[in-house]
Amino acid sequence: MENLMATLKAQIVEQLNLQEVKPEDIGDDMPLFKDGLGLDSIDALELIVLLQQHYQIRIANPEKGPEIFHSVRTIADFITAHQQQNK
Repeated sequence: MENLMATLKAQIVEQLNLQEVKPEDIGDDMPLFKDGLGLDSIDALELIVLLQQHYQIRIANPEKGPEIFHSVRTIADFITAHQQQNK
């Protein structure tokens, strides 16, 4: 899980072109939107693309987005759960 979260942080910085942020600046449980990292709705779309490209995961229920993308840890939990379902 730690490796997955470290990889996700690097992917988020790269995918969203966050020039002022380093992966190590992102806390595992830091909120990604609003008062946390400050991402917006366009960034949310990029995160959806990231999941599709790197993990072959599509989000079936868009209403789950805020829950899934709350933090790096919640994204990692979602990826792990999805991969276990597909084994």
